[in-house]
Amino acid sequence: MTSTHAHAHPVGRLVDGYDPDGEVALGGYAGSLTTYGLVLAGIAAAGSASGHQLVERYDLADIALGGLAVHKFTRLVSKSSVAAPVRAPFTEFEGAAGSGEHVEKAREDGGIRSTVGKLITCPFCLGVWIGTAYIAALNLAPRPARTWAALFAVTALSDSLQHVYARLRGD
Repeated sequence: MTSTHAHAHPVGRLVDGYDPDGEVALGGYAGSLTTYGLVLAGIAAAGSASGHQLVERYDLADIALGGLAVHKFTRLVSKSSVAAPVRAPFTEFEGAAGSGEHVEKAREDGGIRSTVGKLITCPFCLGVWIGTAYIAALNLAPRPARTWAALFAVTALSDSLQHVYARLRGD
């Protein structure tokens, strides 16, 4: 059966021909997008049930601090040696990357482990999820959200200074 006839369902036919070699896990990505949508709906429902409304606008300091914190936190989750046990069920170790980071690839089982592996090894992908959690927390619990952001922003600045210092010393 050719890929153009592989899907009898109308939705399946919409994606026919997109990836004839089967290199893209469209089903896994669709599941990930669905999960993300459900998480957003759950956050909105929780906020509504607790009487919280979305803020009209965000303070620039919260955005800057949050951006730095989300960057650092996603690097820690997706690349750090310390978080390797969290990623291990979903990834395969390929090598050390320096600065306490690993190079890993998602397991290729074609199932949920592969999809989760692709998500948690991609700081760009993971950043959307972590950024969503941060913005939700700013609305539902601003003090803890800002504390979390301050912690990881300070860590990101410290890491940057460590790299600058090492470079200046010639390490």
